[in-house]
Amino acid sequence: MADEAYWERYESVVEQRIRDAQDEGAFENLRGAGRPLRGLNGPHDENWWLRSYLEREGLPNDVLLPTPLRLRREIDRLPETVRDMDTEREVRDTVAALARRVAEWLRFPDGPRISVRMPRADDVVEAWRAGRAARTLPAPVPEPPADVPAPSGWARLRRALRRGR
Repeated sequence: MADEAYWERYESVVEQRIRDAQDEGAFENLRGAGRPLRGLNGPHDENWWLRSYLEREGLPNDVLLPTPLRLRREIDRLPETVRDMDTEREVRDTVAALARRVAEWLRFPDGPRISVRMPRADDVVEAWRAGRAARTLPAPVPEPPADVPAPSGWARLRRALRRGR
């Protein structure tokens, strides 16, 4: 019985410091006070801390993938990666760098045994050229419908003045 009475009035050093800080008002007007904790009512996720770290640091989820899956994803995304490049040399260098990483992984594999195809520079360059050709073609100018009368001279003048001509 005496032990129970002791533990009921026992206060650890940590609890004492927290109580002192509360008495001094150290916990008042903190940023986020009164707002609910994020993810409190969501489903239980044992990797919540990892997801929040990746989100806070601005890292993609790809960094968690094993090497072969990361390489396959990079190969699949090559068309988007090279789309805005200016020269064929840049495209070929990008594909060559990725091919070197694939070859290095094939020599010294780590992670699960998943097949990874070697990226082919010629295929990527061909798709890059086709994409550039499609973007550089001028958009066809639509013809006005035949049943709509042409604008009057005053309407054309007003439009030209609005455009700053």
